Amino acid sequence: MVRVGRHRRFKLTDIAQQVVGGFLLAGPFVVTDEVWALAVGMAWYQAMLTVGMVLAIGYGTLYKADDDRDPDREAEVGGIPLRFVSLILVAYLSVFILALSFDAPATLIPNHVDAAEITFRTQVYVTLKATSIGAVFSVIGAATADSVF
Repeated sequence: MVRVGRHRRFKLTDIAQQVVGGFLLAGPFVVTDEVWALAVGMAWYQAMLTVGMVLAIGYGTLYKADDDRDPDREAEVGGIPLRFVSLILVAYLSVFILALSFDAPATLIPNHVDAAEITFRTQVYVTLKATSIGAVFSVIGAATADSVF
């Protein structure tokens, strides 16, 4: 159920601003070999820690750094502000789309994993971990663009 509050409506232009900021900061991290090396070495719980960081950074930037914005007065989806849902989706999808567009998994994972050990499952798992790393930076760009403009 979507609920609209008394605050400025969340519009398509807000999503566009998030996308620009998210892609802008995600780009350099997607093609950096060190990010993929970190992703290969990360454990599942470290990837989950980055998810928590993305959520905390995103929420803090949108609602704690901006005194004019109140999450209780924004449109919601399932009790979660629509602006925040959009921000998190943009943060992760921008990194993931760039990684696949640049063929980063096939290009960079072999630098850190023996060819005999590379399976589709390995590529997916490492790509998700690399995405979680890149999203930490992408969410900063997306939230900043949303808050500034």
